[in-house]
Amino acid sequence: RLLARRLAARFPGLLAPQRRFVFTSSHKSRCLNSSVAFREGLYRALYGPQPPTPESNPAMLGDIHVNDTLMRFFDLCEKFVRDVENNKGAMHELDDFKTGSEMKKVIERIADKLCLPADKLNADLVQVAFFTCSFDLAIRNISSPWCSIFSEEDAMVLEYLNDLKQYWKRGYGYDINSRASCVLFQDIVRNLEQAIAECKNSKPISSPAILQFGHAETLQPLLALMGYFKDSKPLKANNYRKQMNRKFRSGRIVPYAANMVFVLYHCDHVQSPNEEYRVQILLNEKLLEFPSSEKTVISFAHLKHRYKDILQKCHFTDVCDVPRNTTAGA
Repeated sequence: RLLARRLAARFPGLLAPQRRFVFTSSHKSRCLNSSVAFREGLYRALYGPQPPTPESNPAMLGDIHVNDTLMRFFDLCEKFVRDVENNKGAMHELDDFKTGSEMKKVIERIADKLCLPADKLNADLVQVAFFTCSFDLAIRNISSPWCSIFSEEDAMVLEYLNDLKQYWKRGYGYDINSRASCVLFQDIVRNLEQAIAECKNSKPISSPAILQFGHAETLQPLLALMGYFKDSKPLKANNYRKQMNRKFRSGRIVPYAANMVFVLYHCDHVQSPNEEYRVQILLNEKLLEFPSSEKTVISFAHLKHRYKDILQKCHFTDVCDVPRNTTAGA
């Protein structure tokens, strides 16, 4: 609700009364609940405390549209499910780190504080305690008793443990992780193209605000697809110390209530037609510089050129389908 109010205040011309809003979510209840809460917050920001009515804005009533093809593309990508999700060997870097020297030191320190034999603990149990601590801090703004058992060094090791998982399962670890999200990126670009076409033809913008609610697992692959937060060396079990200044920090990239906003601008008095429409991206309400550039605003033409391979050659079925054995039995 608060996010909706902040975005309405930041983009009053876009998130305005009588605008047509399109709400899309994955089928998961947590996403549907988030979309309903956002819609309630947006309504309150635009119309005040009175309950929504069909006369005020029909988009504020009714069911949220479910589209797992966009919001849970990873579930529908057979190659990802086979090669990463259900492949135990795909997480070997994570498994190696769990039993490596850095994690063993953490387990020994935690066992000592809890007065337990070290062999009674493992990386998974320690991580559960750490998540309990971090959840209470992030969501409830309280320090859980579990927080007291972790040092700053412990926290850094456990952060890397989680980053390894996200890197190899949702990030740059395997190409299929990000390539599966091309269907979402292409949809975003198509919506921007439609708005531009309608604007050029002096037509009302049919969908000025498209609001989609997915998961961290939706957003992380998309950011990797676009080249964000990519380190020069991959995250591995044996280079923890060398990755202290890494860009890929999943807790900062996709924290609780992570959000990404594509904003399209129509600009007058431009030097060339290609500069007339420009794009800005916000991640977690902060301006995001485009990869290989220090610019936070680029032309839509530049965006399409920068990602032409994704737009033209990344076909979901080609990327994700697993070939069927069509050989007939004897």
